[in-house]
Amino acid sequence: MNHTPASASHTALVTGGAGGIGASICRYLADAGHRVAVADLDAAAAARVAASLPGDGHLGLAIDVSDEVSVQRAFDHVTEAAGRPEVLVAGAGVLFFKPDGQRPLITEISLADWQRTVTINQTGCFLTCREFARRLPEGRSFGRVVTISSVTAQLGGYRSNAAYIASKAAVIGFTKALARELALQGVTVNSVAPGLIDAPMLRQSLSQERDSEAAAAIPLGRIGLPEDVADAVAYLVSEGASYQTGTTIDVNGGYRMQ
Repeated sequence: MNHTPASASHTALVTGGAGGIGASICRYLADAGHRVAVADLDAAAAARVAASLPGDGHLGLAIDVSDEVSVQRAFDHVTEAAGRPEVLVAGAGVLFFKPDGQRPLITEISLADWQRTVTINQTGCFLTCREFARRLPEGRSFGRVVTISSVTAQLGGYRSNAAYIASKAAVIGFTKALARELALQGVTVNSVAPGLIDAPMLRQSLSQERDSEAAAAIPLGRIGLPEDVADAVAYLVSEGASYQTGTTIDVNGGYRMQ
C-alpha cells in the first residue's frame, strides 16, 4: 500500500499521536495533505510531533481518552482550531508487564491493572469514536475512522497479558458495530492490527539484541516498523478505501495468516 495524496484535505485527529506508531501515522497523514491534530496524554510530546509535521495547520493537544470530558474538550479544541475532525485514528493504548519484562499471568493481574487497561484501550476507543459519531452532520458526508487493535487479539497473544488481549479483541468487535451504524452516512470504520512493531510498547519486553530471535517466527523475516502500520492507516483514510468498512487489516509480516 502506498500513501498517495488524497483528493481533498481533511482534519484528522489521532489519539496516542505522540507514540512511536502514532507519530508515524501523523506524519503519513500530513504527507497526504491532511491537517493533523496530534492528541496525547503527554501534551508537550504532542506539540513536538505536531511541530515536526510537513505542511500547515497542525496542532498538538492533551487528551485523556479514559475521561469523557477530556475527550469532548479535545474535539471542541480541534474543531475550533482546524475544523470538525473528519478523520479519527483511535490509537491510544497501554500495555503493562512485570518488572522483569515478562507478561503477567491471569492469576497475577490485579483488578486495578485490568480496569486501567480496559478503560484506556477499550473504553477510550469507545469514547473517542462516540464523540466523532455524535458530531457528524446529518446525511452523507466524508468520514473515516481507524481503530488500532493488535495481532494478540486474534492469536490470544504470546507476549501480551490477558487484559491487553481482551481489550484489543473488544476493539475489533466495536469497530464492526460502529461500521454498520455509520455506513448509511458514508463513513467507513476499519481497524489495523499490528504485529511485532519496533516501537516503545514492544521494547518494554523485547531488547534489540533479541530481534533476530523474534523475527525467526515471522515469515517476512523482520520486526515491523511504525511506518508499516502508518501505511495501512493512510490507505484506509484515503478516497481509495471508500468501499472498505468493518474490516481489520493485519500488519504483521505473516506472523498470523487467516
